[in-house]
Amino acid sequence: MTNPNLSPNAPTRCALGLGSNLGDTKVNLAKAVGQLSQTEGITLVARSSDYQTPPWGPVPQDDFRNICVVVDTTLSPEDLLKRCLDTENELGRVRAVRWGPRTIDIDVLIYGLRTVSQANLEIPHPRMGERAFVLIPLAEIWPDAPLGDGRTALEALETCPDQDGVRKLTDADH
Repeated sequence: MTNPNLSPNAPTRCALGLGSNLGDTKVNLAKAVGQLSQTEGITLVARSSDYQTPPWGPVPQDDFRNICVVVDTTLSPEDLLKRCLDTENELGRVRAVRWGPRTIDIDVLIYGLRTVSQANLEIPHPRMGERAFVLIPLAEIWPDAPLGDGRTALEALETCPDQDGVRKLTDADH
């Protein structure tokens, strides 16, 4: 039996941004990547290194551990977002405060060359081109990722502020 949520077309290359700053952040990211990659219609292509990044927004909180992943998917943009949100819920994400601390956050950054503008989904992600915590790991694994504004991830990184706050983690960092 085929899954009706899968597109009959060839897979689409996508980028996801993941972050965590509650609990064991290394484990949270590993579990999220594992769950996404075990989903029918999602194939993991590449995973960036882990980066320690300062929090974004007005809420005081601990630093984040951030990564990007590149996936090929036959899911629609809406179904990919739903799978990301389901994964967040499965890993204990609580949405109490906007930009607040979280066990896991998964954003759909890029869905091929498609543009989606809906109340709960905007692709390409509208602010990724100005956020070092997204561009640094994304450029590591997909330097020519199309941001939707005519720039690639690597080109946007050339003028992106706040890069000095992003630190690549080693396997020894927990």
